[in-house]
Amino acid sequence: MALRLYQFAISHYCEKIRWALDYKKLNYETTNLLPGQHVKTVQRLTRGAGASVPVLEHDGEVIQGSSDILDYLDLTFPDKPLTPVDELAKAQALTWEKRLDKEAGPAVRCYSYHHFLQRPKIVVPLLTAGTPFYNRILLSLTFSRVNEVMRKWMKINEKTAEESRKVIESLLSELAETYSQQPFLVGESFSRADLTVAALFAPLFQPGAYPVPWPKPARIPKEIQTWLNQWQPQLQVLNKVYSDYR
Repeated sequence: MALRLYQFAISHYCEKIRWALDYKKLNYETTNLLPGQHVKTVQRLTRGAGASVPVLEHDGEVIQGSSDILDYLDLTFPDKPLTPVDELAKAQALTWEKRLDKEAGPAVRCYSYHHFLQRPKIVVPLLTAGTPFYNRILLSLTFSRVNEVMRKWMKINEKTAEESRKVIESLLSELAETYSQQPFLVGESFSRADLTVAALFAPLFQPGAYPVPWPKPARIPKEIQTWLNQWQPQLQVLNKVYSDYR
């Protein structure tokens, strides 16, 4: 059975897995889901275990969550491993990944959505990327409800967005300093730690390989654009990791 990835095109956690699959040169198919409507599909696949993406299906196996999927890919397709063989380096890579998944992923999502959800004409194409055209119409018509649900589900508001900005800035400073001293976060080669950091921060430097219609700079909310300009040196460090290995 072919590898099939169930995803949101916009999700930076899903980008972790797209990147891993491409890095390992594996053939796979994607099923792009619409946020909200995805719940039924994902719960059917996982037998009610949860509604989050990414979900990978392969040879009767269903694996949910980006970290568990990376484990599965390295075990099942050991060529071009993303998990270090050395036990110390492995532990360090997994520690970085866990921290980034817990801190960077939610912070980037919260800060970005807080501003972009105020601009439906920009965010709707991002949320519906890769799905049938009528989903854009549907989401536009029901956007007020979508906005309400997303903010409640992900706890997005003025306070949490400000807290997320501070988390992002702290991490960016630490990561830029780390990469200034060594080429990789862990060990002597590219690993899941580097992949995770560049994938989760990717929405902030908007790489072309990402399968969504990024808004042009003039359409980005002014507050975010000002912030992006201020933090370009640190973001470009991660953008280089992305461009070198993606």
